[in-house]
Amino acid sequence: MQHIRGHSKSHRAQEIERLMQMGKKRSNFHMRLKVSVWEWTVAFAKFLKTFIDVFGSLILLILLSPLFLITAILIYINDPGPIFYVAHRVGLNGAYFGFIKFRSMYINADKMKDQLMEQNESADGVLFKMKNDPRVTRIGRFIRRFSIDELPQLFNVLKGDMSLVGPRPPLPREVMEYTLEDRKRLHVKPGITCLWQIKGRSEIPFHQQVQLDMQYIRSQGIKNDLLILLKTIPAVISGRGAY
Repeated sequence: MQHIRGHSKSHRAQEIERLMQMGKKRSNFHMRLKVSVWEWTVAFAKFLKTFIDVFGSLILLILLSPLFLITAILIYINDPGPIFYVAHRVGLNGAYFGFIKFRSMYINADKMKDQLMEQNESADGVLFKMKNDPRVTRIGRFIRRFSIDELPQLFNVLKGDMSLVGPRPPLPREVMEYTLEDRKRLHVKPGITCLWQIKGRSEIPFHQQVQLDMQYIRSQGIKNDLLILLKTIPAVISGRGAY
């Protein structure tokens, strides 16, 4: 009789253990499923953003090719020399890349900068900004006013160094001013346009630019990117903060 009871208890214990193991397996399966769904969602979002970047930049380069040609001719007539200006900028994960712009300044602009540092109009001194910068050519003022000088960055997007939307790529010396929190800006691909580009551009102090970039990173998504792209059009036409 005792033997039968002992055997019954042992059987119940085994059954309980078997049910617990099944529960663990189900729990592990659900967890792996959730992780897989999340990974696929993130991967699809990255693919979609890359597709929009490549397709969008390619279409824009084709449509804007006449404007590129006219701008190149006017730049050369105004100040004979290179049509494009290429600078080192810091991109994704701190990697350097060649940042392309239409040249809007005279050839010796970099040498003149040291003499103008005392006239820096940037709110917090990290960036160098002057509304009437003597280094800017006549055609340079026009293409800056309407952000035409930024259009060659479509090549950067096509190459994969940049995105259509993302934090603007900083200069190496700007990165030296970053806090650890600010360096999160480098965890995403830099972009041609961003939140502070549509909210006032050069009128926004450096630290506020960083804050807006961090805001974008926390809420980034295809929907937000499309909204920023749409808002960039009136921001460019208004010319607010473009100098």
